[in-house]
Amino acid sequence: MKIRRWTIAGVVAATLLTPGLTACNSATPAPFDAQSAAPAIPADPKEALLASTKEIAKGNFRFAVESNGMNSTGSVHMPSRSAQMSMKAADATLDFSMEIELIYVEPDSYVKMKLGGALADMPEMASLNTGKYMHLDQSKVKSIKDLQFDFNDVDPAGAALLTKAIVDVQKTGEGTYSGKIDLSKATEAGLSDEDVLKALGAQANSLPFTAKLDAQGRLTELAIKVPAVGEIKEQELKVTYSDYGAATATQKPEASQTQEAPAGVYEMWKD
Repeated sequence: MKIRRWTIAGVVAATLLTPGLTACNSATPAPFDAQSAAPAIPADPKEALLASTKEIAKGNFRFAVESNGMNSTGSVHMPSRSAQMSMKAADATLDFSMEIELIYVEPDSYVKMKLGGALADMPEMASLNTGKYMHLDQSKVKSIKDLQFDFNDVDPAGAALLTKAIVDVQKTGEGTYSGKIDLSKATEAGLSDEDVLKALGAQANSLPFTAKLDAQGRLTELAIKVPAVGEIKEQELKVTYSDYGAATATQKPEASQTQEAPAGVYEMWKD
C-alpha cells in the first residue's frame, strides 16, 4: 500500500486505500509520555528508528501524508481486511482541484471523485464526477497496480524503506531525532516522488529529516525537507501515524450511493 504520485493531467496513482475525511481525524500523533509503560527503545538512534516501523506492518493505524502538493488521510484495519483513504490536491494556477476517496472492504473496492476547475468542464470527465462511489471490477484492476490493495504492504509512505535509507541521525530529545536521509535509496517508498528525485539529482543523497516516536518507540512522524530546485518548490514531505491498534473497520457505502465504475476510471489509472 503506497501513495505513488499525483498527476494534474488527470492521472492519479494510489496503491493505498485507507479511511480519511469521512472520519475527519487529523491523525495528529499523541505527545511523548515518559510516564507510560514502554518497551525498551534501542539506545542507538538508527536502531531506534528502524524498530519504530514494526508496528505499522500489523496494519491497524491511522495516518496523514503531505507530499508534493497532495494531502492524504486515512487508516488501515487489518482485522476486518478493510481500509480507506481520502486525498486532496489543487493548483489555482492550473485551475485544477480534485478530491478522491478510495474504499477497500475485501474483496470489493470503490472510488469516489470530486473534480473542480478545468477538469470538471471536460466532457470526458462527466461520467467520473457523479458524486457516487464507483464499484471497481476486480478483474480489471488486476493490471492496474495503483487501484490494488496489498495487505502484505500496508504502509502508505514506506517508512521502513525510508528509515533504512537514513545515513546520519542523532537523538535530539525524548522521542525526537534528526539527521540526513538518502532518498535515492528509497525510491519505492510511497513518500518518494520520481519527479522530485530527478530534479534533486545528487542533492537527494543527503536531505535533512526529523522523526518522532511515542513512548512505546513507535513512529509518529517523519518529515523530510526538500530544497527548491528547478521547477520543484521547497517543500516538506511528511507522514504521521496515530491510533496504533485502535483503528476502526471501514464500511461499504450504501447501495443507493454506488454505481459500477465506467471505462474511464480504468483508463485514468492505467499504467
